[in-house]
Amino acid sequence: MPPTNSLWHAQHRAQHHQTTDKTKNYICPAETSPHLATLLSFPSRRSTLPELHAKTANEIISLATTIAPFEPVRLHTRPEDLKQAETLLSQQGKTLSPSQRANISLIAAPTNHCWIRDTGPVYVRSADPADKTRYAIDFRFCEWGNKTTEYIYGNDCPQRHADWPVMDAAARIENTAFAGKVLELENEGAEAADEVVRVEAELRLEGGGIEVDGQGTFMATESSILGEARNPGMDKKSVEDELRRLLGVRKFVWFPGRVGLDITDIHVDAEARFIRPGVVVVSRPREHDNVHWDIYREIRGVLENETDAQGRRFEVYDVVEPDLELVRGELEGEEGVPAASYVNFYFVNGGVVIPAFGDAEADREALELFKRLVPEREVRQVCVNALPRTGGVLHCVTQQVI
Repeated sequence: MPPTNSLWHAQHRAQHHQTTDKTKNYICPAETSPHLATLLSFPSRRSTLPELHAKTANEIISLATTIAPFEPVRLHTRPEDLKQAETLLSQQGKTLSPSQRANISLIAAPTNHCWIRDTGPVYVRSADPADKTRYAIDFRFCEWGNKTTEYIYGNDCPQRHADWPVMDAAARIENTAFAGKVLELENEGAEAADEVVRVEAELRLEGGGIEVDGQGTFMATESSILGEARNPGMDKKSVEDELRRLLGVRKFVWFPGRVGLDITDIHVDAEARFIRPGVVVVSRPREHDNVHWDIYREIRGVLENETDAQGRRFEVYDVVEPDLELVRGELEGEEGVPAASYVNFYFVNGGVVIPAFGDAEADREALELFKRLVPEREVRQVCVNALPRTGGVLHCVTQQVI
């Protein structure tokens, strides 16, 4: 008889819910496809600047209460942070109906980063229409190419908060294992037909670094996927071959990006996104004399000379960024250039949630543009300040479940 200890059972369940088939093909649907839920991650103390932790937590809860009227929200939270998350939900959830409030579930999990787009699983479906099994890819998060150390926002933290927890080796191991843990938790108590199978990828990347239209077109920056930091020994062809298999890619649209300009090496979800197949929005900086303007012009140049997987020319719309002086703070260790990009939005069932940065004119113009681009959807805005000051916005902290 097999052993009956809990470790064996855990390992047996994990093996049952994962595949080692390296030949199976998958398709990544567009974000506009129907969602079963949205994944969020409550920020742990070790993953934020001490002075921005409370604001970051408030913004995550604000996002959860904005999404809840559209679809269920699974908010992964460290056990020691559950009480804080519950308190914030009680405060901010007063405007929700009982059914909407019930849409938000707190799930105890070993989460650190709030950037679940990068740390969590990427849900896909089989390329075989007869296969109705649910699948999700675990890209085995590697701290954006092994960039984070104990003090991810600067070595001044020890002097400012000696008792503030750090992103030590044990926490980084939790981060790499997090996507698999999310799927394990999802499968606990699920009906057999609803269980999801984990697909462990050979490729290392983050969900914020890929953008698909659901019809075979893929956009990404070369800087955030190719190279020794994430995928040593893999050339561009090898990377593309694996992306074809895992995501159903038939047309690659690569932008150069910049290695080391930010911790992500320029994720595409802050630069260019699909509104629908053939229609793309691009983040346009206000300043014309910096490297971000160069990146914008490179992206526009690529899109103007490319077609998608269906042979269509791209219809491209600029979304002008806010005045960064209205977003930027003065804390040592925060982002020198806030991640104030309106294209870092998130589609929900029947709606789209976009950021508001506190620049009244730019916020209004972005809202009006999205209302014109997606008239069939309800457009909501969520005010953010701490998130862009630490490297991301709404798309970075969400992940759709299909």
